[in-house]
Amino acid sequence: MNTKRLLVSLYIVLIASISNVQSQSLSAFVIDSVSQQPIPYATVQLKEKGVITNEDGNFNFILNETIAESDSLIISSMGYETLSKPISEFITNRILLTPKAIELREVIVSNKNYTADEIMELVEDNLEKNYTNDLTKKRLFHRESSSHRWTQSNFKIKKSSIDVLNQQFIDSVISSVPKNDSYYSEIVGDLYGNFNTEAQKLDLLKASKLFDKSTDLDYEKLEEKFNDILKDNVKPGSYFKIKSGLLSFKIDADEVNQLFEEDIDSTDVAEVNKELEEKKKNKEEEEKNYAKWRRNNLAGILSTLPTQEDSDLNFISKSRKYDFALQEFTYLGNDAVYVISFQPSGAADYEGTLYVNADDFALLQVDYTNVKPVKKFNLLGISANKYLSKGKIIYNKGSNGFYGLRYFESETGERFGIKRPLKIIEKNKVVKGRNKQNELSGNMDFVFNNVEKNEVIIFESESISQATFDAFTENNAVSPTYMPKYDPEFWKGYAIMEPNTAIKEFSATSSE
Repeated sequence: MNTKRLLVSLYIVLIASISNVQSQSLSAFVIDSVSQQPIPYATVQLKEKGVITNEDGNFNFILNETIAESDSLIISSMGYETLSKPISEFITNRILLTPKAIELREVIVSNKNYTADEIMELVEDNLEKNYTNDLTKKRLFHRESSSHRWTQSNFKIKKSSIDVLNQQFIDSVISSVPKNDSYYSEIVGDLYGNFNTEAQKLDLLKASKLFDKSTDLDYEKLEEKFNDILKDNVKPGSYFKIKSGLLSFKIDADEVNQLFEEDIDSTDVAEVNKELEEKKKNKEEEEKNYAKWRRNNLAGILSTLPTQEDSDLNFISKSRKYDFALQEFTYLGNDAVYVISFQPSGAADYEGTLYVNADDFALLQVDYTNVKPVKKFNLLGISANKYLSKGKIIYNKGSNGFYGLRYFESETGERFGIKRPLKIIEKNKVVKGRNKQNELSGNMDFVFNNVEKNEVIIFESESISQATFDAFTENNAVSPTYMPKYDPEFWKGYAIMEPNTAIKEFSATSSE
C-alpha cells in the first residue's frame, strides 16, 4: 500500500469514528446571544426525552438508534426564544438563544388582571388538575455532593496521668486531622412508584463515588495511634467514665476489650474462612443498604416538592405565611408565565421567585433561599445551626397532560459546635485497692461545617400499572465504583447531568 492510499484509508477511518461518536451523543454549550454568557438550567428536549444544562450552560444528550438526523432538538429557557431545528443543523458546540422581547398585551390571556394572591389561589385550586400521584417509571440521574470543613479544632489539656497523652501529642493529632474534604456520589436508575414513600422501588443501574481515600487513611492511622496507647497504658478489665459538665456516661469493659482483639492467625484455615465469609456478608449487606439508602434519599427529595402536601417548602399549601408580588411577565417557549416573588409574612423561612403558567396556573419553576436559620439549637455548649437552605425546582408537562418534576437542586449548610469541658477516667474493678487508674481532662472547642448539594434530573417518565409496579423486584446488586478523579468515560452511554468545574477538576492525593 502506497503512502497516499494509506493516508486516504486513515482519513476514512477517522471520519467514520467521528460520525460514530456524533451518532451516540451531542454535547454543547447554551449561550445568551447578546451577553455571550452561559445559560444554566435550560431545557433540552428530543422525542419526549430531555436534559438540563448545568450551571456552566453545558449539556450532553445521549442519542440512540431511534434518533434520526432530521429529528428536531428543542432548547428553551425562561425569557428566551425557543430554538428548534434538526440535529443535523447543529454544527458547533455553541448554541445561541435569543432573549425574547415581552409585550404586556401578549401575556394577558384572560379578561381579568389577576393579583399575585389570586394567582396563588388558582395555583392551589388547580393542583389536582395539573399534577398526578399515579404510578410511573422515571429514568433519573442523582448527584450528591458534600464538603466538610473544620473551622475550629482545639483541646486544651488540664490534667493527664498518661505521659504520652500530653498537649504536644494532642496538638499534633488535631493538626493531622484533614480540615477539608469533599465527597461526590452519582447514580443512574429507574424509580418506580409515586410520591408515597411506601410505594417506591429503585432499579439501580450504575453508581460511582468520588472522594479522597487518603482522608480515610489518615483517620485509620489516628485510630491505630490511640489503640497502641490504650494497649500500652490501659489494663484489661478497665472501663471509662466520661464526664462533660453535667453529662456523664460509661463505656463498659467489654467495649474497651474490643480494642485489644488480636489479629486472626493466617495459618488457622477455619478462622480465615470465617473472616472471609463475614466480609462477604458485610459486602452483600452494604450493597443492599446502598440501593435502599439511595432510594430513601430520592423519597426524601420528592417529599419536599412544594406541590406535595406537608412539604417544608410550603409556598402553596400555606400561602398565608408569605407575601406575594407580581413582578413581571415572561415566556417559557410559547407559554406566557407570571413571575411572582415571595417573602415571609411573619415566621416563614424562605423567600424567592415562582414561575406560573398563565394559562393553566401550573407551577413551572421555583427558586428559593432561606432568610434565617431553618433550624437552630444551642444548649450547654452544644450548638447546631442549619444556616443555608436554597434550591431550584423545575417542572415540565408530559404527554399525559400532567406536570412532573424535571429537575431538582437543593443546597444545605449546617454548622455544628461543641465547647465544653471533658474528663475521661479509667476505672478498674479487678485491680485491688485502686479503682481509679488514669485520668485525662481538658476543654473542647470544636466547630464543624458541612455543605451538601443534591441534583436530580428526570430524563423520561412513563405511566405504569399497579401490576407492573408489584411485579418489579428491586436491583440491589449494584454497588458504587470508586474513582480518585472524575472519569467522563465512566458514564459513556448513560444520560447524566454534566458535572461542574469543581467535579471535573477533583483529584485525590491517593489513588489506592
